[in-house]
Amino acid sequence: MDISELWHSSNSSAWGQALQRYWHFVKLQNVELEHALNALDKNRLQRFTPQEWYDFLRDEYFRWKYTADNRYATTTSHLRKYTETNELSALDSVRKKLLNLDPSDIHLGLRTATEIKGLGIAGASGLLSLMYPEHFGTVDQFAVKALAQIESLPEAGAISRMNQKSKKGNPKQLRLPDGVLLVDIYARKAKELNHLLGSTEWTPRKIDMVLWVGGR
Repeated sequence: MDISELWHSSNSSAWGQALQRYWHFVKLQNVELEHALNALDKNRLQRFTPQEWYDFLRDEYFRWKYTADNRYATTTSHLRKYTETNELSALDSVRKKLLNLDPSDIHLGLRTATEIKGLGIAGASGLLSLMYPEHFGTVDQFAVKALAQIESLPEAGAISRMNQKSKKGNPKQLRLPDGVLLVDIYARKAKELNHLLGSTEWTPRKIDMVLWVGGR
């Protein structure tokens, strides 16, 4: 079942199988990290010192988000500026804002997370999707590519324009309004699925996992 057909399906088994396919595309060396971060406990983040927050971003989150070695090297080079300029306290202030924000405010959440050096909209959404999976999903070129196949979406025009930009291979092409629109689509679909399937399990994060596979 392709992503367009699945999107209009109320078959719970089909959706469950689509979600499980996500794990077929995770690199073997990243499976343990994927499982750990998908079960991220915000209380752990609450207890972090400034150094522990930096270490978590460098060694766990950025490893999770940027699986290509060149992307990891590029993004962590920006993150390292916090240690090189002795500004871990500034980075820690972002942690505190993220932990205390209203997760229903998608715009503010994305804008706040992009204050972290090295994170664009895609990276910001990924962090928020792990912290607040019931409110956020990860936005990236694969999700956009998948959504571009669903012609019935009210946002089809905007998605098509995003898809054209993402083909240029620059993840920074996704802007803040794009991120808000995509997360809104995820949230709407999760709510719709829960209603159709008599479930409470579907979240924007799980929708993004299905789309990530559908766009590959």
